[in-house]
Amino acid sequence: MSDRLPSGGIQVSPGDLRALEARWAGCWTPHEVGQRLAGISAPWYVAAGWALDLFRGEQTRDHHDIEIGVPAGRFPEIRERFAEFTFDAVGDARIWEAATAQVLNATRQTWLRDPATGRYLLDVFREPHDGDMWICRRDETIRLPYAEIIRHTVDRIPYLIPELVLLFKAKHVRPKDQADFDGVLPLLTRTQRETLSRLLTRIHPGHTWLAALSTPSAASHGTGSPTSPH
Repeated sequence: MSDRLPSGGIQVSPGDLRALEARWAGCWTPHEVGQRLAGISAPWYVAAGWALDLFRGEQTRDHHDIEIGVPAGRFPEIRERFAEFTFDAVGDARIWEAATAQVLNATRQTWLRDPATGRYLLDVFREPHDGDMWICRRDETIRLPYAEIIRHTVDRIPYLIPELVLLFKAKHVRPKDQADFDGVLPLLTRTQRETLSRLLTRIHPGHTWLAALSTPSAASHGTGSPTSPH
């Protein structure tokens, strides 16, 4: 992603948000995405709130969309699986419909749109990486192998590990983010708590979640969700 967004695109105003959210009403579920991407070689994972529900082994709240992360350089492999759909690029409250290569290079978020209905089905984040090494977009000195940040449900749906999901949610802490943190915290192992605490201290020093993370819990000595093996 470049530091400067291209011109053009459709400006999304606050008054447009309700109509925009309605276009996500029929978005796919993690299982549907998993079926469509089955057998693909590029690493990918369900992100955000859905990832935490996959970790927990059940859906705990409504999700108005579904997000996945993929290495930016492997995005063409994802795109090939959805040849009948259109990818719109998104950035700075603007939407570039049927994004060109120039726009894709300047942005990192892409929405998969059904051209027949105008409905959005999937939100794809094209993440920075170095080969098979994931790079955190909030701090590029944080680099981890994809094999270490992706876990799978019992039916093989890949999802981002909860400590990284919560790290991204920590920036704004909307009510749903706080609810997600409160629900997942008891399921985190001691190592997961320590990792999240270390990353929060690095990126969001003084964050309110740090106090809760430092308090031992009955589950903190376990190995994580029993429904979420590697």
